[in-house]
This record gives sequence, structure tokens and C-alpha cells, in this order.
Amino acid sequence: MRGNPSGEELKRLVEELNFAQKVDRSLSLIEEAFKEFGDRMVAANSLGKDSVAVWHLVKRVAPKARGFIITTRFKPAETVKFMKKQVARYPELKIYKNDDPLPEKDLYRVAPDLCCNLLKVKPVQQAIEEMGVDCWVTGLRCTEGRTRTDYREVEERDKGLIKLNPILLWHEREVWQYLAINQVPVNSLYALGYRSLGCAPCTSISSGANERAGRWIGTSKCGGECGIHTRPLKVAKA
Repeated sequence: MRGNPSGEELKRLVEELNFAQKVDRSLSLIEEAFKEFGDRMVAANSLGKDSVAVWHLVKRVAPKARGFIITTRFKPAETVKFMKKQVARYPELKIYKNDDPLPEKDLYRVAPDLCCNLLKVKPVQQAIEEMGVDCWVTGLRCTEGRTRTDYREVEERDKGLIKLNPILLWHEREVWQYLAINQVPVNSLYALGYRSLGCAPCTSISSGANERAGRWIGTSKCGGECGIHTRPLKVAKA
């Protein structure tokens, strides 16, 4: 795949490339990945604005591409409703969810990292395994928050599993620009003022430069990560 800029070069590209150039770059990255991995390239869809933009981009390149959605028992009703609409339109989106009992009722409050690991990371590991994924496509952006500045467009954090971040260079406004131009439906929670969506108890409306500031407020991981982008996803075979 194409060269993988890092550090200062990434920052430069974020600011110097215009919207059309970024869209073309994203489409090219997806096309290259699909040529290399074919059906083993699968898109992750969190049902947030970035994911639905990436899903639309993927479908432009590979109409038959598959995807997976990770949901939890704590997702807002609006997100569940949007998920059902997405799956009805795209039956190739497979839903993964961990309904096992949790060790504590308010686990998300007392141990948010463990809660996310059980309800989000483990289902992703299951999806990667069951769907035979060698390359997963995400909506991660380096301009989204303080925890997302060291990622690359093409990564291999797990041996044998490529992670493609095709809109890594996009600004928030450019995501909304793409969605508006292409008339892509989005989660109704955005109309209420949310900027980053997660589970209901751990997501609040926020303002300021950090889009993820409303996530996990009052916990040790305020504005942080659920673990999907930071923990191993390739399950070791016995």
C-alpha cells in the first residue's frame, strides 16, 4: 500500500490538503486495501458520523464489502433505532454484542476500562475472528481528540491484522461536509448537540475543541478510549 506518513508530515497533510484531495486520498486507500485483501477487508461501523462516512466511502469502492457493528446493552434508544435502519438497508452489516452478566451493576462507573473491555473489545475480537478479517477499516481521525494523535493511515498493531484509517486526516467539519453532500443519514443524537457517541451513561453533550470531551466524564478515562484502538484484537490460537 502507499507510503504511510507519520508525525509532522501527517500534521502538514491535515492542514494542506483540501476537502476534495482528502476524499480522493481516502478512496484510494480503500481501493488499495480492497485490491489486496478482497473480502477479508471489513469495515467497523460504530454508528457515529465518522463510521457512516467511512462506510459510504467503502461502498463507493466495493459495493459488496462487509461490515460489523458493535453494540451494548447501554446504547441510547436513538442509536439502537439508527442501527436497525442501517442493518435493514445493509444486511451485510453484522451485529456483535456481549450479553454476559457483568461482575458489578454499575461497572461502567467503578471500572470503566473493564466495562469497555467486556462490552466492546471482546465483541470486536469475536468479529475479527468469525468474519475472517485481515484488514479492518475504521473511522478514526487524528483531529478528534488528545488520545488520537499518534495513529497512522495504515497500521499493524496486531501481527497479521491491518487497520486502515482512511479519514485519519479529516477535520470534523469535513466529515459533516461529506455527509451533507452525499445525503448520508446520521444518528439523530447529533441534532441534540452530541459530537461523539457512545453508551448512554458514559456520553454527554460537550463543547470545546476536543470532540471526545463528553465521553466518560467523571471517570479515570474522561475523553479517552474504549480500548478497541489500543488493545490486541487478534485472538491467539491455542
